[in-house]
Parts: sequence; structure tokens; C-alpha cells
Amino acid sequence: MPLEGRPGPLNAIVDISGVEVGHRTLIEGDSVRTGVTVVWPRGEKSSDPVFGGFFVQNGNGDMTGTHWLEESGFLDGPVMITNTHSVGVVRDAYLAWLVRNHRHPGTNLLEGGRFYAYPIVAETYDGFLNDTNGFHVKPEDVFQALESASAGPVAEGNVGGGTGMVCFGFKGGIGTSSRRTGPYTVGVLVQCNCGSRRQLRIGGLPVGQELSGGRPQASAAHPYPEDTGSIIIVVGTDAPLLPHQVKRLAKRATLGLGRMGAISGNGSGDIFIAFSTGNPNAAAAKAPVSVTMLPNDDLNGVFEAVVQATEEAIINSMIGAETMTGYQGHTVTALPHQEVREILKKYNRLR
Repeated sequence: MPLEGRPGPLNAIVDISGVEVGHRTLIEGDSVRTGVTVVWPRGEKSSDPVFGGFFVQNGNGDMTGTHWLEESGFLDGPVMITNTHSVGVVRDAYLAWLVRNHRHPGTNLLEGGRFYAYPIVAETYDGFLNDTNGFHVKPEDVFQALESASAGPVAEGNVGGGTGMVCFGFKGGIGTSSRRTGPYTVGVLVQCNCGSRRQLRIGGLPVGQELSGGRPQASAAHPYPEDTGSIIIVVGTDAPLLPHQVKRLAKRATLGLGRMGAISGNGSGDIFIAFSTGNPNAAAAKAPVSVTMLPNDDLNGVFEAVVQATEEAIINSMIGAETMTGYQGHTVTALPHQEVREILKKYNRLR
């Protein structure tokens, strides 16, 4: 593929030291095609917050907990991604998991071991392949996603929160990628459920317009009119950045999405969150504390890495996915790999 940049060893967000990803995938009967994906910035065992920021490219979607993220500058806990109608159960289940395991967040601690917290839960709508009004995600599924997280290879495509998602008219879901920039790593994980087939571009080429077939089967109740979907993008780095700089990374994810041809249509919830694992223990300080930041003039390489990793993570969400039939017999076909290769050859872009 004609993609730019230097990936990390696993070409995944877990190439950032400490980051862990967990999935809980629900595929049952004819109508259950959903799940939960969890990204732990410092791993499941750590309660140390990271500096964070978020950006809303188009707000027809939801991400809970962002008021405190914006106010404090800290991302306190994991980023959890699911379907639109399971946001509440995922949020509540995470709080129950903290209590059950005698855990606590890194901020908002009270006397006697009490606390209050604002979990980060984001969503995209999987109602074409999943009976989203069946409310199939249960607290036990969230517990499994939280506890199964690891720093190993990340499953992509029809997994976790991405199980029932559709990306540029083909089967999508979870995708991830990473880039090295100087001594630092940038990683991206997406839950892709956006775009239309005609918009799809890979490596700058009009792949969607060139492809034949592969459309979701027609349905009078098709919930995806032109570019009505969403994408959640999680950006991480080990570069030492302060919250205002981290927010700038979240904004750059928009450029990677744009490379794919997306326009962030009216019906799309395009919400991006970013974090830096630099400056450990900054939230625990009880007195003035010194923190480290890259100079703003040194951020261009990190910005470029975000754009490159975002683009490839979206591509990987489709490459890793398989054709799926679900709710009411709806079928979404996978991206046809061989046809894509032929298109890349046609434009002399295949390595």
C-alpha cells in the first residue's frame, strides 16, 4: 500500500509503552452483532491519569466524561467504545467494576476511600447489522473487555465495539496503526462507521469509485443515508505534551480522516480523543510539580504521524473485517482485497 511513515513493531496503538487494548465481541443468532472495546492509556493496573484532550469534528454522536477532561486536562481511566444505545450500561458497568475491585480513579478522591468519576464512553451506531434496541451489551461484557486488555497484537475488523460497523460502504469496525517520529511513538485506534462508498480513497486514489459491487444490500429501512455514520478516533503518544498540545493532536485526526475521502456529513458523529503518557504522576501531586513538554515548534513531526496513523487505522479497519450478515438479513460485504490491489496497480501505486 502506498502509505507514508514508519510504523512501530505491531503497527498498533499498543506500540506506545503501557497502552493496552481489550475487546468483548458479541455475535449471537441472527441479530446480535455488537460489543465493547477498551483502550487503557497506562494499562489496566494503573490508576495514574494521563494528559488528554478531545475534538468534535461533527457532533451527531456522544462521548461521555469530556466536560471534566476539558476542565482538568486529565484523561482519568480508559476510553471505552460501544454502540449508540449501550453507552449508559458501559459507563455504569465501569463504575461498578471500580467499586467491585476496590479500585479508584486518579482524580476526585474523597475521604474514606470514596470517589466520584466521569467515565469516557464513546459510540457509533450499528443498527444495520445489530438489533441495537435489544440492549445486548451487559455489565459482564464490559468487565471482560476491561480485564482482557493486553499490550499484544490488536484484533481488527469485526471485533469489540466495531463488530457491527460499516465503513465507506464496506464492512468496517476496529482498526489501529502507529508511527515512529524521532524518539517518540504515535498510535491510533479507530471505530469506523462513517463515509459512503463513492467517497472512499486509499493512498489518494478514488478506490470507491473504481470498485464494482460490494454495496450493502438494499433495504427500505436502511439507516445509512449518504455519509450518515460516525467514527471515534483515539490518538495516543509517549511524547511529553501538555493538555492544550494533546488537543492539537486530536484535531489532526481530522486530516487523516479527510485523506480517506470523508466529509463529516450532517449525520456523522466524528469525535476524537487524544492522550500523552508523558509526565507520569502529574495528577497525584499535592504541591507544585514540574512537567515536561515539547516546544510547539517541534510538534510538526508528531502532527504528521497522527495524520498517517489515522489514515492507515481506518484502512486497517476494513482490511481486517469480513463480510457479515446480521439484523433482518442485512449483509455488508468486506472490502475486496484483490480488486483493491488491481486498482493500485492501475495507478502504479502498488509496491
